[in-house]
Amino acid sequence: MRRPFLLCFLTLAISAVPTLQAQTTEMVQISPPTIRRAEPPAPNASVAELEKRGDELRAEKNFLDALDYYRAALAKQPGQAVIYNKAGITELMMQRYKEAGKDFSHAIHFDHSYANAVNNLGVIDYEAKKYGKAIQQYEKALHLQPDTASFYSNMGAAYFGKKEFEQASEAYSKALELDPDILERNSHNGVSAQLPSPDDRARYDYIVAKLCAVRGESDRALQHLHRAMEEGYKGIGEVYKDPGFAELRKDSRFTELMAARPLGIPE
Repeated sequence: MRRPFLLCFLTLAISAVPTLQAQTTEMVQISPPTIRRAEPPAPNASVAELEKRGDELRAEKNFLDALDYYRAALAKQPGQAVIYNKAGITELMMQRYKEAGKDFSHAIHFDHSYANAVNNLGVIDYEAKKYGKAIQQYEKALHLQPDTASFYSNMGAAYFGKKEFEQASEAYSKALELDPDILERNSHNGVSAQLPSPDDRARYDYIVAKLCAVRGESDRALQHLHRAMEEGYKGIGEVYKDPGFAELRKDSRFTELMAARPLGIPE
C-alpha cells in the first residue's frame, strides 16, 4: 500500500467492488462470499497440528477454514489464550468485529497478562470510532508489556481519530524511538490499527516527516513531506519555521521539493 501505516491493517475488501461498463453505465459487482476450500480438520490431529494448519490457512486468506482449525484446536484443549487471539484476528480480518471481540476477551480471560489481546480489543474500539476507549486499551497493553512500538503506533492513530494531534505525535515519536521501521511496514505484534479519515492523512504525513527529520532520517522525512504536499496539507508553510525541520532545510533536496510545488499545494 502507499501508506505503510495503514498496516493497521487488517480490513478485508469483501464488500462491493465498483466496475465500469461502457462509458455511460456504472455497475457494482459483488464479490463472491467467502467459501471453505481446505479439507476439514482431521479428528486425530493434535492441537499443535491444528493450530499450525490454521496459521497456514490464515496466511493464505482462507479465513473460514482457518477458523475451523482454530475452533477444532480449542475443542480439544480449551483455554488456549494464544489460539483465541489468533481466532480473533481472523474474525477481525473478516470484519466480524463482535465475534473478534469475544475471542480477544476469551484470550484475556485465560491469560490476564496477554498484552497483544488487550491491544487487539483496542482495535475493535478503534474500528467503532470509540477512540477514547481504544486509547485506554492501548494503555493497559503498555502496562502489561511496556515499550512495545506497535501499541504506541496504534495509540497514535487513536489520538489522530480524536484530532488530538500533539498527543498523536508523541505516541508516534515513541513508536519510532522503539522501532524506526514501525511506520514503514506492518506490525507483527498483534493487530495494528489503520489511520483514520483521509482528511487527516496529509497532516499525518507532515507529522511523520517532522519526526523523521528530527531523527535525522532525511530520506523518509522528504518522502512523507512530499506526500503531505501532494495531499494538500494547508499548513505546509510551517515547514520554513518549524525547528523540527531545521536540519532538513539545509538539504538541497528540501529546496528542490518546495520549489516543485507538487499538485495539491496552492501558490
